[in-house]
Amino acid sequence: MQRLLSGRLTGLAVGTALAAGWGLLSGWMMPRGPLTTGEALATMTVSLVIGIAAGASMGSRWAMLVAPVVSVIVFEAARLGAEGPTVDAVQSSTYGIFAFIVGRGFHALLALTPMILGAAVGAGHMRRSEPSTPRRRAKLWRGIRRSLAAVVGLALVALAVLIARPASTSPIMGPDGNPAAGSITELTTVEAGGKDLGLMLRGTSTRNPVLLFLAGGPGGSELGAMRNHLPALEETFLVATLDQRGTGTSYPALDPTSTLSLESYVKDTLSVTNYLRERFDQDRIYLMGQSGGTLHGILAVQRNPDFYRAFVGVGQMVSPLETDRIFYQDTLDWANRTGKAELAGKLEDIGPPPYESMLDYETALSHEYEVYSYDRTGNSEGEGGFSENFLVPEYTFTDQVHLLGAFMDTFAVLYPQLQDLDFRNDAISLEVPVFFVQGAHEARGRAEPFREWVAVLEAPGKEVVEFENSGHRPLFEEPAKFVAFMRDTVLTGTAS
Repeated sequence: MQRLLSGRLTGLAVGTALAAGWGLLSGWMMPRGPLTTGEALATMTVSLVIGIAAGASMGSRWAMLVAPVVSVIVFEAARLGAEGPTVDAVQSSTYGIFAFIVGRGFHALLALTPMILGAAVGAGHMRRSEPSTPRRRAKLWRGIRRSLAAVVGLALVALAVLIARPASTSPIMGPDGNPAAGSITELTTVEAGGKDLGLMLRGTSTRNPVLLFLAGGPGGSELGAMRNHLPALEETFLVATLDQRGTGTSYPALDPTSTLSLESYVKDTLSVTNYLRERFDQDRIYLMGQSGGTLHGILAVQRNPDFYRAFVGVGQMVSPLETDRIFYQDTLDWANRTGKAELAGKLEDIGPPPYESMLDYETALSHEYEVYSYDRTGNSEGEGGFSENFLVPEYTFTDQVHLLGAFMDTFAVLYPQLQDLDFRNDAISLEVPVFFVQGAHEARGRAEPFREWVAVLEAPGKEVVEFENSGHRPLFEEPAKFVAFMRDTVLTGTAS
């Protein structure tokens, strides 16, 4: 009996140590869980092996509970230094639920499910080696368990196949049905500030003027929107769509978060600009930003105007703090006017921005489409904004899962750093031509600071156009009109 007990305790110790070691290692190496295809597949494989080993060493189906619980506890302890909604304490708000699903939920699916399956297989193998006289009911339950294990195993194989799908971008075809000569369609990475940033390059000719696009947020990724709504732009420009640090395919570049700042975003923009200038032998390129991307876009132009032929601002931001305060007041007035007492009470409790917690911004800013409603039925993009553009092959499955999580984690780190920025004081002159595309239905919180700033802004050329059926994303809401503007106004006006 003592020998049997000693063996059981040894097996328990070995299985627990294996689970704890994997939790510790994964917490150090992947504090936000697996963010890439390689990390996701490795997590599934190692977790399965750890589960089998733990189940075999313990010789009991209790390994299906002990190994995952120990692994989760150690993993959470090992990543305590990580910051952001996807790793913070679970919140009951909409953003908090999303953060839980794409953070802990996805990691649990990839790590714990294979571990539980492996523990069942390992324990079952050891138990089969023990002599027994199974009864009919025991045989039935054994059959059920094996069938369930087989179903789970097949589901994990299918998930692994889905995860393994590589990102790709389709070629630009010529009239003969083959890829057009001189065209470029490439998904690559570019090193900036010690980080590898995702970059999509597309154009009918590598000799076309280069246009670098900075997505909004901070935290947004627009590879899908550019593919779904603006392929015609590739006929005039060589379009370089950047996933900035911490966003989209550049989500792994978020950590350590101490390196993520407005300054790092400006420097990254200049580094990528230099890469494009050198690679395509163009002394100056075009720079375009949308929403939050216009902030560090303007700062990059201000710092190195010799790099750029022109700047194009779409849904231009001027003062995040002023914008948020107007949003807060308009949302509070709307809530009181429409009888939404609960929302009005929450807004009054948290007070006007700025906020330390990102989740407070959810209450104050997430009702934009209701407060500033307009008819979008004729537009190319609907109310979902960039979330409508996730399902494109330019993202891997793991990228698609993490797009919202990347947005929230990046926003939480970077947005507080933007509160002192106000172009009405900080950027009243620029040394390159500027073009602004605004929506007639742009929210008052953005439209009013923009009108005040553009009225005093001095530049070699300045033009503002307003799209009558658009709000904050006119380039994706009315893409044909936007492409015509870029071709006939921006390019023609800066050709010399």
